[in-house]
Amino acid sequence: MSGADARTVPEAAETVPQRLLAAATRLFAEHGFETTSVQQIVAAAGVTKGAMYHYFGSKDDLLYEIYARLLRVQTARMESHADASGPVRERLHAVAADVVATTTANLDDAVIFFRSMHLLHPDKLAEVRAQRRRYHERVRALIEEGQRTGEFRTDKSAELVVDYFFGAVHHLGTWYREGGELSGEQIGHHFADLLVDSLAV
Repeated sequence: MSGADARTVPEAAETVPQRLLAAATRLFAEHGFETTSVQQIVAAAGVTKGAMYHYFGSKDDLLYEIYARLLRVQTARMESHADASGPVRERLHAVAADVVATTTANLDDAVIFFRSMHLLHPDKLAEVRAQRRRYHERVRALIEEGQRTGEFRTDKSAELVVDYFFGAVHHLGTWYREGGELSGEQIGHHFADLLVDSLAV
């Protein structure tokens, strides 16, 4: 995709927390959150348990951070697109295409979280849900802006449109495969086209 890399973590010069997160992501994806031990994670990351607990208080914290880091990147990119100049249709298209591209570029992070989020401590789960809700509300505000200016149809609830779109995004993990016929960026543009075209007056 154009602009900054859609991946949450560069491949080179990983710090200890990044090594731990990379190891946890791979092991959670391969074996599941519940059956992966802290010892397996630190061994795969090449660090000690003491080093892990210096950065993460528990395996729960690793699961939380795997998704939270992706959400932070997506939120920053969304806000940049949403606050740019230009017609609201173009801004919404950029936001929609970007969230698909960043999700597919970091698919393990998203899949692991949605598969295991129910295992998080309730406080951590509530925090992530609040962050996701703020993201969705900003996208909804873009749709409502377009409805006020006459660029988007008003006979569909902005809230319902947001729920429908992100339901499709969250479903990517069940069918998207890297190296398929379409890249994540191409799928993002198709998703964005479908979204803005459905709102066209």
